[in-house]
Amino acid sequence: MKKETNNNIALNFNTDWKYAPAPESTDHIKLKKKYDLFINGKFVAPVKGKYFETTNPATEGKIADIAEGTKEDVDIAVKAARNAYENVWSKMPAKERAKYIYRIARMIQERAREFSVIESMDGGKAIRESRDVDVPLAASHFFYYAGWADKLEYAFPGKKPKPLGVAGQIIPWNFPMLMAAWKIAPALATGNTVVLKPAETTPLTALKLAEIFQEAGLPDGVVNIVTGAAATGAAIVNHPGIDKVAFTGSTDVGKIIQKALAGTNKKYTLELGGKAANIIFEDAPIDQAVEGIVNGIFFNQGHVCCAGSRLFVQEGVADMVIRKLKDRMETLIVGDPLDKNTDIGAINSKEQLKKIESLVQIGINEGGDYYQTSCSIPSKGYWFRPTIFSGVSQSSRIVQEEIFGPVLAIQTFRTTDEVVEKANNTAYGLSAGVWTDKGSKIFKVTSQLRAGVIWANTYNKFDPTSPFGGYKESGVGREGGLHGLSPYLKMN
Repeated sequence: MKKETNNNIALNFNTDWKYAPAPESTDHIKLKKKYDLFINGKFVAPVKGKYFETTNPATEGKIADIAEGTKEDVDIAVKAARNAYENVWSKMPAKERAKYIYRIARMIQERAREFSVIESMDGGKAIRESRDVDVPLAASHFFYYAGWADKLEYAFPGKKPKPLGVAGQIIPWNFPMLMAAWKIAPALATGNTVVLKPAETTPLTALKLAEIFQEAGLPDGVVNIVTGAAATGAAIVNHPGIDKVAFTGSTDVGKIIQKALAGTNKKYTLELGGKAANIIFEDAPIDQAVEGIVNGIFFNQGHVCCAGSRLFVQEGVADMVIRKLKDRMETLIVGDPLDKNTDIGAINSKEQLKKIESLVQIGINEGGDYYQTSCSIPSKGYWFRPTIFSGVSQSSRIVQEEIFGPVLAIQTFRTTDEVVEKANNTAYGLSAGVWTDKGSKIFKVTSQLRAGVIWANTYNKFDPTSPFGGYKESGVGREGGLHGLSPYLKMN
């Protein structure tokens, strides 16, 4: 409603209105009650006959039983991958391999709606995130690497690139579909075969991807998927028939993998933790920057390793930015991941929720100023409201430790040198963001930040042509782009 007063028009908004529910239908998806391992082109029961449940974190309800792979199953999968590598895949003309990869990309596109819903059901992320980001990017990675399959000698001039053999790949729960594409697509394009282990809490889209491999006619054994927990991943890393290990997950596990691979001839890439700095200068487009902050930490529930979980704001605009940020936070909707109105879905698991709650309590105990939105949350499921801390120091655990939840730590700065020093004062170096109206300042600051990926006046933008990876404890090697090919090749 609007009313006119003294020839000036004022707008009065009723803040009590709510969006009508807009749930995404699940009628079109097909899920089995029980999923076996995918080995040598077929779904097969695990050797020891054990299964575990995968649940919907928004409802705590069981979705399906999932096979628990053991070292015996991993051994069968690796032998199948080796046989496929030596007798089929490595001998196939590169342009024929490209056709399979391209076909997979097209089939992901055709079934994008189904994959999006399953991703949100199994992982808890909002359907808008899985529908608009995860699944389209997964298809894009297969398209991109299909194009490289028969052009490797152009990618590496003067060299004769050859595949390594069998790649063991372990992916996390935060981007299960996209991480599978990041790893499988370049491995296949370079002529390798794969044994993949998805996270035990989010295995469904990887297993649905196996159905696409079958429908696409991918030769048996080229991609094998062995589900399970930590012991299954360890069996893949330590198997003597694995030539290359690709892991995305925590820094602690990454260190264990590095030690296990020391002294072996296995190549590896590790994409590990992060505690990204998002830097806002006084001359930044403030409203755009606030939206970038929200996109960088809240829309994805802080579940991306590159989430902008440390915010540095120049003192002159700090009060304005924090006020605008709080106002924007109050508009965010936390709830059913399948509702198209939802901004923030469910936390992936009870264990992850406990970790977030514990670190937030530590932040409170350390004396940080704590603000949490007043939004309602469902009574069942795993939820956490968007939260910010201000008045925190560099030594605060809330500033230094990766939380993997919708929690933001805010600090202020005066000079460029000061913010660069603060931003680099962390064990991690995966990503960062810089917001300013000055191009020269962008180049100066980004050249000094020790981060593998740096966004300018935007955040969390991904493209299959661009490499991704970090410094320090954020990992070893790069995935994506031309850089993502070399870890799967030996050069003669």
